[in-house]
Amino acid sequence: MRWLPPIKRRGGGYGGRGLGIAAILYITVDYLREISPLLHSRLQPLLWSLLALAVVVRIPFYRHWSAEFRSAVPFVASVFFLLSTLLFEALSVRFVTAVLGLDWHRNTPPLPDTGQWLLLALNEKLPLLVVDTLRAHIIGLHHFLMLFIMLGFSVLFDSIKAPGLGLGARYIFTMAIGRFLRAISFVSTILPSARPWCASARFRVPGYPHRWAQKYYVPYASDANAISELIRKDFAYAEAGEYHGDYRPDWGMMNFLIDILRPTPSEGSSWYHLLKKAGGGCNDLIYSGHMLVAVLTAMAWTEAYGGFSSGFIWLLVMHSAQREVRERHHYTIDCVAAIYVGVLLWKMTGFIWSARDLGRDKRLSKLEKVQNKLTQAAKDSDIDKVRELLKEVVPDNSEVPYGHESKFNWLFPGTIIFSTLTMVLVAFILTSDG
Repeated sequence: MRWLPPIKRRGGGYGGRGLGIAAILYITVDYLREISPLLHSRLQPLLWSLLALAVVVRIPFYRHWSAEFRSAVPFVASVFFLLSTLLFEALSVRFVTAVLGLDWHRNTPPLPDTGQWLLLALNEKLPLLVVDTLRAHIIGLHHFLMLFIMLGFSVLFDSIKAPGLGLGARYIFTMAIGRFLRAISFVSTILPSARPWCASARFRVPGYPHRWAQKYYVPYASDANAISELIRKDFAYAEAGEYHGDYRPDWGMMNFLIDILRPTPSEGSSWYHLLKKAGGGCNDLIYSGHMLVAVLTAMAWTEAYGGFSSGFIWLLVMHSAQREVRERHHYTIDCVAAIYVGVLLWKMTGFIWSARDLGRDKRLSKLEKVQNKLTQAAKDSDIDKVRELLKEVVPDNSEVPYGHESKFNWLFPGTIIFSTLTMVLVAFILTSDG
């Protein structure tokens, strides 16, 4: 399989129909799991094999390994930054679920959501075929991740601007910032889930609130007079009564996590095991992490590749958003906030990688500064001065190609491809349940 030749677009973007066709083909083949599992089991391995073969065949002809090498450090740093924010997010997810206890989750009704009302009303008005299409599980989190992986690997076919690791670093760094801001948002104010049964089904935290909530929340949760008095005194004046104690395992240096994670004997004695079970949580986690990934994928695709396929990706984003609301994984505000946060964050991280030729902009800026001197040197027929000024505009720092003479010629590309494919496999395993 071969990507069609890229089309350089005004503003520095690249394009071509091949990558868009591959993306549509990938989504179509994977959706066969819903309508023809047998055909899906035959076509999906074939598609993956063709895509992997195309990548391997193109590796020896790729001309930008030097640029990839320079982007390797920012890429790895972005990966570690994302992992640290995911750890913070997992701690926050467990905390907001555990601190109020399971009784609060069971008894607190969902918030009124006009977006849910709208979708239910449209179910009554739209044709059944349209409603079934909106309900269909066409795309999930792992699909958006895979679409970005395809976009990144398309650099081997010159479909997007090199380096691909630069694009990957920007995507991962932006996602890390987004996940960190998300965790700060939902841990600041605890909102009830749109699925009241979720916490009881997935978590085994105590049914009663943590002692912090017993002191600072419970006495003022529903009594208007108590809330008014709290505002007047600005002090937790109410007697909380006798505190219910929690199970406290011996975690050694990690004992400070006990009040955050609230473990129970039935969940085992490993704090790491509790974090792995946190998953997406059972509160309303504003804003939607699924939608953040979807929007960042669409933004990356639009800037790096463009074309009709970008519109297709954005349609998938919108479909995914209404499904998040329809299936009550999130409230409408979570999806709306994720869309504009994702767009704004992507716009702010163009310094890591950009489809625009930033070097050209810098050279034009330098040319404007020396234009008068250059004109005068030309009038004076001072060739040496002209050359000196032009060197300021275009310095002689041509990169040495990552050529056949380098003993790392195959080591670095091989390492990059192997590491990236390993990350893809791990990402699919971790997101297989959505």
